[in-house]
Amino acid sequence: MNDATQDRGGNVTSMTPSARRAELRILEALLFAAAEPLDMATLRGRLPDGANVPALLAELQSAYANRGVNLVQVGERWRFRTADDLAYLMRRDAVEQKPLSRAALETLAIIAYHQPVTRAEIEEIRGVSTSKGVIDVLLETGWVRMRGRRRTPGRPVTLGTTPAFLDQFGLESLKDLPGLEDLKGAGLLDSRVPDNFTMPNPPGEELTADEEALDDAPDDPAAAEEPKD
Repeated sequence: MNDATQDRGGNVTSMTPSARRAELRILEALLFAAAEPLDMATLRGRLPDGANVPALLAELQSAYANRGVNLVQVGERWRFRTADDLAYLMRRDAVEQKPLSRAALETLAIIAYHQPVTRAEIEEIRGVSTSKGVIDVLLETGWVRMRGRRRTPGRPVTLGTTPAFLDQFGLESLKDLPGLEDLKGAGLLDSRVPDNFTMPNPPGEELTADEEALDDAPDDPAAAEEPKD
């Protein structure tokens, strides 16, 4: 691998093998010690100036590819996680969680595929009203977040998923959500859906053109469902 890199001024510099090993050790320590996945900005801020973070991540990921823990990308962030084939070893120590209700699962699926989405839009898609408690539960799990406010009368809060949602379901990005054929094959979608039926294509974490920043996030999650005058 090329040991040349650039400093923050754009100047090409050379790197000794020992310096590169030191950077890899720092990166490894940061990721092991982190309680949550780390993004590129955080890693660049902790590593020496000029460190080629993408190359270091790729090298570390390759080194751990066949080990008991793997370096994985979760959205735009990175973390170590138990290898998939060894996950069964952790089941005995796993914390038992109360299953989500059907209403919560339906709401979570709508948020995942249709985000950014408001409570009123969720109700329109489901065809029934959605209680505040359902959205509260999803916010408390950390799988759903308040994204912003819709640029429409009342400025209702928009909802979307979080990196914790991706991590929970083993997804690298929202693009990895099951598609139409996957859902049919799993028996989760009627195989006789209309020919013009298409799956939504959720955006990334950035606000869309019809959203504005949520600069007045309420302390009570339930208040996020109420439109602002």
